This record gives sequence, structure tokens and C-alpha cells, in this order.
Amino acid sequence: MAALSSSATIFYSPSLTPFTAGQRSLSSPTRIRSSPRILRGFHSLRNREFHRFSQNVTAGGRFNSFSCNCLSAVSTTTLDYEFTDGGKEVELRLRLKTGETLSPKDISVDADGTSLAVKEKRNGLLVTLLETNQLFEKIMPSETIWYIDEDQLVVNMKKVDGELKWPDVVESWESLTAGMMQLLKGASIYVVGDSTEINQKVCRELAVGLGYSPLDSMELLESFSKQTIDSWILAEGEDSVAEAESSVLESLSSHVRTVVSTLGGKHGAAGRADKWRHLYSGFTVWVSQTEATDEESAKEEARRNKQEREIGYSNADVVVKLQGWDPTHAKSVAQASLSALKQLIISDKGLPGKKSLYIRLGCRGDWPNIKPPGWDPSSDTGAHPSFS
Repeated sequence: MAALSSSATIFYSPSLTPFTAGQRSLSSPTRIRSSPRILRGFHSLRNREFHRFSQNVTAGGRFNSFSCNCLSAVSTTTLDYEFTDGGKEVELRLRLKTGETLSPKDISVDADGTSLAVKEKRNGLLVTLLETNQLFEKIMPSETIWYIDEDQLVVNMKKVDGELKWPDVVESWESLTAGMMQLLKGASIYVVGDSTEINQKVCRELAVGLGYSPLDSMELLESFSKQTIDSWILAEGEDSVAEAESSVLESLSSHVRTVVSTLGGKHGAAGRADKWRHLYSGFTVWVSQTEATDEESAKEEARRNKQEREIGYSNADVVVKLQGWDPTHAKSVAQASLSALKQLIISDKGLPGKKSLYIRLGCRGDWPNIKPPGWDPSSDTGAHPSFS
């Protein structure tokens, strides 16, 4: 994943299936026992020195019941784990193999900004308990500590953003759909792109995951006109359809907690730069097919696209580049969309509030430099102060 200056771009390849291929699910987290425990060791990645001490440990906080995906190098059995968010820190507990006496020398914990690898030595072999490069958000690697607590390995990580609640330790469909609610703050999402079918399928997955209302501009237009979009184009032309969809988007712009799929192609309003006045009311995801074969090429293509201002889609908040399309992967594309939106909003947490202000002032087309109340775009003759 990589972020652009004013948006986020995700590259998704069905052939790689990054969210499922070669992965397996851990069992759901369970509650830590409340009885005191004696810690057998403590290790910090800051100084990589081992310290021995004893301390009583009691349970604290509620644990989330999401499964997460991780890579396993040897074992194929299901691992038990426990996870909690303690505010500025998160704690992960992995159950170790019983019946063996382990020392810190048998454990390897490596952490980076968004990655974590936990390994255990068994019978002379290093077994991967958990390995991921998609932690839910960034951590401070040097502040990571771990210790063995009876039959559990406890890993404590300090978050870069202490205000962000982690639903789970790993970024997954379940953790994203739960975690995005605190970031979106009710703001709607619009799915745009050249393919109406892709927009519709991704929209439905997002709506189900977030608990939002799904809205389909094609269905609304066809229901209103009592004809298909194709017959409408033949009868009145593409401009007529685009104008009608623009009116539909205007009526939806004041809605909250909705995911809207828009028309693709030349007859869609989103493909026209002058029809974005009401699309700015929510967060827009541009799902774009590409022939790029790697993330760097996709990022470069997205940068070029963003510079082509005559293309309406270039106004989108985030871009998801698809290498091919398979309807069965719609959920993975929706997950990539949420991941990109998460990056964007974390980089500027004021965006949802700014979207809300834009709506309250009447969606006047002055995004992102919102003008003061009373500003009239039709009579604009000079520079005006804007809200930051």
C-alpha cells in the first residue's frame, strides 16, 4: 500500500489475493483469566536485553471477538490468541505449546512499523506463530515488549496514534469494517469508475460490511424513467443520462451512512469533471482497472491520472487499481477500498467534519477550499478566505 499527497492508492491483483492466499484464521479471542499470574520473563525490543522479575497480573478490559489472518510456516493447527486495546497500547497473547519448558531464547519477536513476526523454537525448528505486514495501524517498534506468562506469549505494542481504537491486531475485513466507523463518523461513500458492474458489487460489499444503506444510481434512474439506461441513451443521448444522474446525486448528497454506486462510462456523471459538486459530500473511491503488474507501476499510473483534471474520476479521494476483475473478489476490492480510506482519514482526521460542513453549506462546489457562509459561486469575482 502507498499514499499519494492528497489521496491514497491501493494496488489489488486477484492473482495475488493478498488478503487470503497462503493465510489461515486464528480462533476468536477469549477472555484472559482474572487470577494472578507470575511472569517468567520480560523482553524489550528497545534495548534487546532480557530482565527477570515477578509481578502479579490481572485481567483488564474487554477483548474483541474478531478473527485475524496470519501466515504459518510449519503448523496448520488453529492457534488460540487474545487481543485487547488499552488506549495508547495494544496487547496480543498467543498460546504456546503446552508440556514444554520454554525460555526467552526459544522465542523470536520482530516488529516494524506495520509488521510483526512471532516465532517459537520447537524440537530445534523455528515455528512461525504469527507473521503479518498488515498490523491494523502503525506501532513504535522500539517500544515493543514481550514476556512469557505461564502458557502464553504476551506481546505489548505502543501505538503511533493512541486515539485510534484497534478492533483487532491485524488489518482484515472484520477489523476494517469495525474500525472505520470511528473514522468515517457517518460520512457516506461513493464508488466511481468506468464499470457500473464493478461499482455496484463493491458498493454492496461495503454497505453490508459497514452496516450502511446501499444505493444504486442506475436502479434509481431506471425506476424513475421506466426504461433501461441503454434505451435512455439511444433515445436522448449520454448527456441526458449524465444530467439526470447528477440530479440524483444532488438528492443523495445530504444522506449519511450510505454507500452509493454510480454509473460508469461516458454517460456517468462521475466521469465528468463538471458534475462533482455533490460527489464531494462523501468519500469517493475510484475503482480503476489497470495493466500494471506491480504496486509501484500502479502508483505511478494513479499519479498521472490525478494530474489529468479533465477526467472526472481524478477528483476521487482514493484510488483502487485492479489488475483484472473477478466478481468473486468484490469483497477483497471493498477491503482494499476501506484500507485506502483508512490511510487517508488518519492522515487528516478533520476530513469527515469538513465533509459535513460542506454539506451544511449547501454543496456549493468549493471543495476542498470551503468558502465562508454567503459565498455565491455564480457571483464569485475574486479571492475569498476559506475554512481550513
